[in-house]
Amino acid sequence: MPKSTGKVVLDASALLTVLRNEPGADRVAPHLGRSIMSAVNVAEVATILGRLGMSASSVLADVCKIVGEIRPFDMEQASLSAALDEKTRSLGLSLGDRACLALGVMTGFPVLTADGAWAKVDLNVTIEVVGGSSSPS
Repeated sequence: MPKSTGKVVLDASALLTVLRNEPGADRVAPHLGRSIMSAVNVAEVATILGRLGMSASSVLADVCKIVGEIRPFDMEQASLSAALDEKTRSLGLSLGDRACLALGVMTGFPVLTADGAWAKVDLNVTIEVVGGSSSPS
């Protein structure tokens, strides 16, 4: 598992701290160019900001400009996301949350989130809770 590249996996909530200038944004912003996100989490960001009146296509274009890499949600991620349900069910983690965690487990990169519940997740991945109030749901 690569760990020395400086890359991080962003949860939707972490990116939203930057896009909405929330607490924790200063901890996420320096990682944007070397960050990766699951396409599932990009969809969450576009959905949330769309509900606030922003154009989904505009949001998607902006995300593609600032996030280093968007990874497709493939069968490996789908399988791992489903397997993570048992370990995370008591915390109420969504499919999007588990997709993000699956990407972190698969790559070995630390995961950044603004969701404090993730601090209780016991997986073989580093999880950094950056603060903020963003909640994808």
